[in-house]
Amino acid sequence: QVQLVESGGGLVQAGGSLRLSCAASGRTFSTYGMGWFRQAPGKEREFVARISWSGGTTAYADSVKGRFTISRDNAKNTVYLQMNSLKPEDTAVYYCAADKSYYGDSDPGKYDYWGQGTQVTVAS
Repeated sequence: QVQLVESGGGLVQAGGSLRLSCAASGRTFSTYGMGWFRQAPGKEREFVARISWSGGTTAYADSVKGRFTISRDNAKNTVYLQMNSLKPEDTAVYYCAADKSYYGDSDPGKYDYWGQGTQVTVAS
C-alpha cells in the first residue's frame, strides 16, 4: 500500500512559478512509475506528466511541454512538478499517482494509488 500526499499548491500570478511535491509512504516507491494529473472544474482529469521508476524516462502533455518539469528523489520518496510560466488555464486541482508498472502512463486508469490533490490557481 502506498499513500501519497501532495503539497505546494497555491495562488500565483500568470507567468509565475510553483513547485508541487508528492510525498509517498512505503518502501516500494522507487519501483513505481509516477504521474501528475490535473482536473479543472467541469472537466475530466487530464494527464500532465509522468516519470519512470528510475527517473530516466519522462513524458509531458503538449499543453505543458517546455514549461513543466517532473522529477523524483527516490531517497526522499518524493516526486516533484516544477511549473514555470504558469497560465490561467493551468488552474486546477493537481494530483499525483503511482503506477506499479515501473513506467507510469498517460491513462489515469493505469494508476494504482492517488493522492488527495492540491489546488493551483493562476490569476490573470
